[in-house]
Amino acid sequence: MEIISIILLLVFAVIVSGIVSRILPLPLPRPLFQIAIGAAIGMIADWRVTLDPELFFALFLPPLLFLDGWRIPREELFKDGKTVLELALGLVIFTVAGMGLFINWMIPSMPLPVAFALAAVLSPTDPIAVSAIAQRSPIPKRMMHILEGESLLNDASGLVCLRFAIAAALTGAFSIQAAFLNFLWVAIGGVAIGAGMTWAIGKAKSWISRRFGAEDGSQILISLLMPFAAYLAAEHFHCSGILAAVAAGLTMGFVEASGDLAATTRIRRNSVWDTIQFTANGIIFILLGEQLPMIVSGAAETVSTTGHHEPWWLIVYVIAINLGLAALRFLWVWLSFRLTLFRAGSETQTPNWRIVAAMSFAGVRGAITLAGIMTLPLAMSDGTAFPARDVAIFLAMGVIIVSLVVASLGLPMLLRGLEMPPEPSHEAEVDAARVAAAQAAIAAVERAQHDMARGRPDPDAYISVAARIMDAYRQRIEAREGNPEERTSLRHFEQIDAELRLAALKAERDEIYRRTRHGQLGSEAARKLVREIDLIEARYAVPA
Repeated sequence: MEIISIILLLVFAVIVSGIVSRILPLPLPRPLFQIAIGAAIGMIADWRVTLDPELFFALFLPPLLFLDGWRIPREELFKDGKTVLELALGLVIFTVAGMGLFINWMIPSMPLPVAFALAAVLSPTDPIAVSAIAQRSPIPKRMMHILEGESLLNDASGLVCLRFAIAAALTGAFSIQAAFLNFLWVAIGGVAIGAGMTWAIGKAKSWISRRFGAEDGSQILISLLMPFAAYLAAEHFHCSGILAAVAAGLTMGFVEASGDLAATTRIRRNSVWDTIQFTANGIIFILLGEQLPMIVSGAAETVSTTGHHEPWWLIVYVIAINLGLAALRFLWVWLSFRLTLFRAGSETQTPNWRIVAAMSFAGVRGAITLAGIMTLPLAMSDGTAFPARDVAIFLAMGVIIVSLVVASLGLPMLLRGLEMPPEPSHEAEVDAARVAAAQAAIAAVERAQHDMARGRPDPDAYISVAARIMDAYRQRIEAREGNPEERTSLRHFEQIDAELRLAALKAERDEIYRRTRHGQLGSEAARKLVREIDLIEARYAVPA
């Protein structure tokens, strides 16, 4: 019962954090409120969560990385692919090497492999925390796409580096040649397993659904099991489960392009995944806060392992590591943007310092860093305690908190009026797709009306209804063809139409609920009617 109580308390704390972050008018992202709530729980409650590193890793990371890969705009990722790769791979290696040596120099008592392990978990950035900041201060779309692509890939590259660093700490040996060959096996095998399993599961699922039908619940559960299946299969073959989860997510985007899934299943599945993402990220930060009082209370003992006696030295280390990470990121981003994003043909422009600074501030550490640092082994191969584990965890937590606070305060100021280099507009592509889809719909209605009216006693009814449907599609086509003035006018009318329809749908729903409260309509019928209205409203409503 204690485990159940802990789980329920964590979920309740996630709910409270969302409410508090909206009530308090502070320019701080939700993760900071979750850390604070977790710390309050840790100080008040008489229980402590003992985190099993392997279980923590396998439980939280696969679904989060899978969802990031699944939902990332692939075209935007490929368009700025060079920039993303330079940040996700080059910057990770640069950070691991630079910060590993710096941390070992600053804290000589921390073995070099452990310092590299700490640097490895500090290298990935967290798009969820940046998104929370972006809700209060919008980030330019192109910058957000680059940050999302970077975080998707640097999660994998940073955690693979962590794996090698831990192995070196446990064995006391490290071979560049062996590490390179092992990296190829780990990386290529992880990607192949993740992509292959997702493709095979997707094909099998589609074949079964076409022959025997499908249930919404089963389809959703399959999507939930995919990241864990890819992760566990890759780990079984000693490949990277992290890369397998990322590859599975990216492949899922291609598999879904077949369009076999029912519309209602997609809507319900998206809601389930949004809830899982919100809950998992929230629990991670609340667990961070819950562990914080215990780690702070042991700061005196922890700092002694660094050769000092005053606990404030740990704060000095946290600030120094944050400054080092910021300096390395600023330098690398400036070089990367100069070589890719600001390069037009043979000419190279100097990147705007505000863009580089904003990208540097946006390098917030979060859930992946915490999940990674918690996977440090509790003991060495001979049973002795893993060296400097508590120090590494304290420093990682400190870096997460400081980076969140600094980004929350500094990023909105840097983003005010900031514009990224222009990117091609997709408006023409969207208009062309809408026109082509409307034309295909008109052709389908014309064919269907003849087939359905044949041999029926009321063929005129089919012709009348089909004409009304086709007129609506023709209006959609006219709204996206013709001269720019006509398109602007028609789109303005579309906006007015959407606003009026939303008002009408709200009135419909209110009336149904009123009749239900007064016993004039049954609850089952009310749910069906409200569901129909909700699906229609989803077409017109603007996301919050």
